[in-house]
Amino acid sequence: MAHKHIVYMMLVDSAAAAGDATTILKYAPMLEELAIRDDHQPYLAVCHRAYGIAHMFSGELEEAETCLHLALKIFEDRELLWQSARTMVALGKLAKLRNQTERSRELFRKALEKFQTLQAIPDVNRTTAMLEPTN
Repeated sequence: MAHKHIVYMMLVDSAAAAGDATTILKYAPMLEELAIRDDHQPYLAVCHRAYGIAHMFSGELEEAETCLHLALKIFEDRELLWQSARTMVALGKLAKLRNQTERSRELFRKALEKFQTLQAIPDVNRTTAMLEPTN
């Protein structure tokens, strides 16, 4: 049987990937509480990334950036390449919302390098598409 923190992490991470701010805001506080209680830094970083994405959808761009950078720091400190790259993609999308085109492209390129290192082909393809001139 899955433990609550695993279930909440999967719900929050899936909601973030789907851009479902309502579900993020419903389950992220529960995940955050458990991650803090258990000092589970990667799950806390998943929570920060999800909050960042929810803030992005609410137009709270400063809060989004703060949360996403908190997540990225945790993932990078633990050398979690895939999670770091996913967070860089979110930061790239945020930069794009702010019309920071070159910053956005830089973040997508850095994420792409990490995905390529891991041979995470679906992520490589999605990130490559974000670097296309029409996107």
